[in-house]
Amino acid sequence: MLKQLLEDILKIEDVLFVVKSNGATAEIRSNILGIRQKDQWITIGENDGPCHMHLNDTIVKSAQFVTEEKPERTSFSVRFYDEKGERILGAFFTKMYDEKMNLKHDRKKLYDFLSQKYGTEMIYFTE
Repeated sequence: MLKQLLEDILKIEDVLFVVKSNGATAEIRSNILGIRQKDQWITIGENDGPCHMHLNDTIVKSAQFVTEEKPERTSFSVRFYDEKGERILGAFFTKMYDEKMNLKHDRKKLYDFLSQKYGTEMIYFTE
């Protein structure tokens, strides 16, 4: 189910994947085409391309759709966690607002569709 969720997210334009570790953060736009899996490794993007990521599906244990209220806007994301609940990857839906800071309802519908498809509670991945 992890690969399917990632495939569904990749179908949406203007999603920013943020890979976090203690010492570095990488940001990758969703306009990367292609996703494939070999053994436990899910590769997003082209291996020979300028930017891609490898995600170990045995480490990713759960995900959650997160709507976060901020002073000037609301943030929409899907966050992926390890067994300790530490965030490994975030998929942030960008360009959700127009120049007047009005929510774009067509973009929100895309987020809501995925949230309803996978559930609003914590999603657990089994091996």
